[in-house]
Amino acid sequence: MIENLALLLLTPAEMTAVDAAAAASGIDSFGLMERAGAAVAAMALRHYPGTNRFVVLCGPGNNGGDGYVAARHLHESGTRVALFHLGDPTKLKGDAARAHDACQLRSIDVESYTPEDGDVVIDALFGAGLTREVSDDVRAVIDRVQNARTPVIAVDLPSGVDGRTGEVLGAAFSAERTITFMTRKPGHLLMPGRELCGALEVFDIGIPSRIVRAATGGKIGENRPGRWRHLLPSTALETHKYIRGHLVVFSGEAAKTGAARMSAEAGLRAGAGLVTIASPLDAMDANAAHLTAIMLHDIDDETALRGWLADTRLRSFVLGPGFGIGEKARAFVRLLRERHLVLDADGISSFRDDPAELFGLFADGDTRLVLTPHDGEFARLFPDIAGDRSLGKVDKARAAAARAHAVIVYKGADTVIASPDGRALINSNAPIWLATAGSGDVLAGIIGALMAQGVPTFEAAAAGVYMHGEAGNRAGKGLTAEDLVSHVLPL
Repeated sequence: MIENLALLLLTPAEMTAVDAAAAASGIDSFGLMERAGAAVAAMALRHYPGTNRFVVLCGPGNNGGDGYVAARHLHESGTRVALFHLGDPTKLKGDAARAHDACQLRSIDVESYTPEDGDVVIDALFGAGLTREVSDDVRAVIDRVQNARTPVIAVDLPSGVDGRTGEVLGAAFSAERTITFMTRKPGHLLMPGRELCGALEVFDIGIPSRIVRAATGGKIGENRPGRWRHLLPSTALETHKYIRGHLVVFSGEAAKTGAARMSAEAGLRAGAGLVTIASPLDAMDANAAHLTAIMLHDIDDETALRGWLADTRLRSFVLGPGFGIGEKARAFVRLLRERHLVLDADGISSFRDDPAELFGLFADGDTRLVLTPHDGEFARLFPDIAGDRSLGKVDKARAAAARAHAVIVYKGADTVIASPDGRALINSNAPIWLATAGSGDVLAGIIGALMAQGVPTFEAAAAGVYMHGEAGNRAGKGLTAEDLVSHVLPL
């Protein structure tokens, strides 16, 4: 269940629909703008009480209207305010024009703004709705503000950041603080937008929740436990190892066994009842020397795997970490087409010359495949989607999931988990130090363990990504993949 509106994500288009629906319901739209602008002013006074001058940059739309309201409130509070406009203020329309007219401060063209010591900039130029690159004059102002290291408060979203994708449209402010209204947008969580927002506050300006919820299909959200915790395995006393599922992780050759062991150990810590490493004969000794609670089974070729798969208790598989790229990986995946499979690393790259073969293997029935690509691996499987500059990361992950009939875990600082049915979650709990060698192997094992325990594929991937991030937070800076494994805990 979604706990509150602050956890929703609405695209800029959906938020525009919310504003229109609120006005159509009889809510005073200027009253909403008044509350938004007052909240901006309150934030500025609360966090920067000793500033020499608030500089309010107002754009040609409703975001600029919020800025004019904020400037008026700041002026009335007795602070020093300098007001700058983009475009001709006499051409403003609707609520923005009314906000401008109510603000008695004289404004001058934004091009003339030069930062002074003690300034705090309130950026109310564009907000989340920008879809084109910023103009040269705005870019010049952004550069001057950034070079002077002037603190910036962004209204809705730092100007220059695409609210749908989080991408920078030519140039963007780097804000110390951002205030948005009712809900966040994907650009608040997707990189680099998340980093450029600084500390983010969500302020309720009074639009009824029924109107906000009606504007979103709930397809995109933040990856939080409330979305999947109810589907996680029970911790009831009557559980036993077979109820908690059997996870199999495939090992590479003797010199490349470490990745599979980390994946398997993570799977065991994530709650799988049994974990087995399927090892080639030449790697059995290397694996056995490092394992205790994890079992070993020799699987050298397709014949051995085909026979072993007669055991229906083998619920889910991880293939890729340290496995090697080539025909053997492809042959094993063909045999696993009816099982739940996390395909990572070498497993993904083994299908780079013919991704359609992989997609065809899992095209029918329930979603059984999870793909965990980083940028390079994503581009190998989905070169046209990766190269489409009109798509943001969420769009790309959703398109890839639909094509592959698989859950896509598009990894990065802003990992996106996407389902073939169009659902997508953006993860935000992972620390930057999680980007270390072997981290992805640990993630694959966690996801595989959750699928082995019967968690649906999309929710298993989402919960696994979140657990992975929490393990990174517990391990702390300077972690290695081995450290990470020891901090994996079931939720």
